Order: sequence, then structure tokens, then C-alpha cells
Amino acid sequence: MRKVIGIGETVLDIIFENEQPERSVVGGSALNAMVSLSRLGIPVTFISEVGDDRVGDMVCRFMNRNKIVTDYVDRFESRRSPVSLAFLDADKNAEYIFHTDYPEERLRMPFPDIREEDVFVFGSFYALNPVYRSRFVQFPEEAKRRKALIYYDPNFRSSHSADVRLLKKSITENCGYATIVRGSHEDFYHLYGKTDMDEVYAEFIRPHCRYFISTHGADGVNLYADGVKAHFDSRKITPVSTIGAGDNFNAGLVYGLLKHDIRSCDLPDLNEAEWGKVIQCGIDLSSEVCRSYSNYISPEFAANYLNK
Repeated sequence: MRKVIGIGETVLDIIFENEQPERSVVGGSALNAMVSLSRLGIPVTFISEVGDDRVGDMVCRFMNRNKIVTDYVDRFESRRSPVSLAFLDADKNAEYIFHTDYPEERLRMPFPDIREEDVFVFGSFYALNPVYRSRFVQFPEEAKRRKALIYYDPNFRSSHSADVRLLKKSITENCGYATIVRGSHEDFYHLYGKTDMDEVYAEFIRPHCRYFISTHGADGVNLYADGVKAHFDSRKITPVSTIGAGDNFNAGLVYGLLKHDIRSCDLPDLNEAEWGKVIQCGIDLSSEVCRSYSNYISPEFAANYLNK
């Protein structure tokens, strides 16, 4: 069976609303997607780092309960695990404050075995950090060498906008590794100061990656592929929290690729209807996550979704 390998930060999210903590959940952009994929029965391996503290123990137990392979999760000695404070605004969007205690040496773990039919997922600032960038790129490089399908989500937050000039080269390199680039319209505004996704695709994505998906919240999803340009409507919902929305769109899209057994070599021949089936999976999972404070789909939703 095809498997998914993800790499990214692991944090404990403490969610605040009206200045009061609502709940805490294990999170991290790539991990949120991995949890949902695993709950849908996809074999998942996750590459990450946590401390050797109580929070780290809790995080690892959570991943094990969700059947995520944790052989490549590094445990820092005498270090605290990352924690984020997520403050929801009136529109249920989150502003984050991160508390970290990383050691100087990072990404000490080896790369798992990956094959041509597998999917590698990466993104966020974890894929840009200059502290360990030279080591990090060995992971997507190996995935590309093995001809895996590579899925990149820049997930570029406004908090990094001051460093955008320093990070653009790494983002361009990441797009070059990717088979598919997916990002929100906010990501590309923070990166390039543009709101026209036609321009973003033509100028910044297409020279490096042929397949581009931009998500626009309630305004739907745009697809740019070989000979196919299309728009897909979002579901109309009343969100409880948008934390994890993009991550679960990623999970849904990857799930759609696996469900329909679409591989890198198949992408040039996909028509709009076939892309639509894959993208609808992303919309379904993203919409579901927005209905709760959770960062991932529930086991109950996953069981029902598998029976559709």
C-alpha cells in the first residue's frame, strides 16, 4: 500500500478564545495532516522533534494512538517541547505565539525508506529555517531522487514577512522539489505582495512546478495544471475554528490522490473532472475541521467518510 511521509514541527497548541483557554491539542502543520490521513487508513510516517519532557511524552503517545510511525521523531535531551498559544479572533482565525527550546544540533534523524509510489509532504517555516536549511534539503532531495510525489505547502505566516527577502530563495528551491504546490492566497500575498493567483502562478510557481493549487477560504479553490485552469467552490459553513483548515485540505488532497491511485506520471493526463474529485476531498476535510476546535478530523468522521 502506498504510504505518506511527512516532516515538520510538533507543538502543543493551547487555544484561547475571549482571552480564556478553550483546550489544548497536539499540533503542527504537517502533523495535523498526518493525523487525519492516518485516521483514514493511510500508512503514515512522521519526521519531527520533541523534548524529553512530559509534553513530549504526551505528544508521542498521541501519535502512537493514531498509528503514526514515530521511529523518526527525535527526542531532545534536557529540552522542553515546543508550545504554541493560539488566540482566535472574531472570525475564528488564529494569531500565534510560539515557545521553543531547541538545541543547536537539529534534524539528527535519518530519512525513512521512500518509494516512487509514495507521497512526501513538507512545508511551513520548518522547511525554510536557515539554522538547519543545509540539512533539511537532504529530505526533499532524497524524495525527489526516489521519484516520490512531493507535496509542498509554504504556509507562510505574516510573522515572517520581515524576513521574506532572505527566505525567498529557499521557497523557490522548495517549489523546485515539489510535484504539487498548494498554498492559501494569504501565503502568496505575504510572500510576493500579489493577490492575483494567475500572476503568482506564471511568475513564481510555473517556472519551478507545473501543478499549483491556491485556496481562498470561503471563496473556494483555484487549480493551475497542464492545460487545466479551474475554480471549485467551498462549502458554506459557520466555522468554530480555522486552525488546521489548510493542513486538512492538504490531507484531503493527498488522500484523494491515493484513493484514486493517481501518481506523478498520471498528473499530465488529468482532466478538470478528475482534478475536481481529488480537490473535493480537500474541501471535505477542511470544512469538517473548521466545525470544531480540533486540528484534525475525528475518528467518527473518518469512518463515515471511508464508507462513502
